Amino acid sequence: MASFVPLKEKRLMEVKIGELPRWRLMQDFTPKGYHRYYNKYIHVKKGGIAGVSMVLAAYVFFNYCCSYKELKHEQRRKYR
Repeated sequence: MASFVPLKEKRLMEVKIGELPRWRLMQDFTPKGYHRYYNKYIHVKKGGIAGVSMVLAAYVFFNYCCSYKELKHEQRRKYR
């Protein structure tokens, strides 16, 4: 028999698409969550590029979203 796992304790890959909004609202977005990320990816003995690359990817995505309006108009002007 399958054991029941509460939605809050499921990992992202285990969550079904219909449960995703409720799962997202249950996550911890306090400074404690930041420290968990920092200790897992940044402050390690043998570090890799994973933690820094995630922050860089988020930064690039955020900047793209902020300047999307201008980029969209520039692309249309280019081919007219």
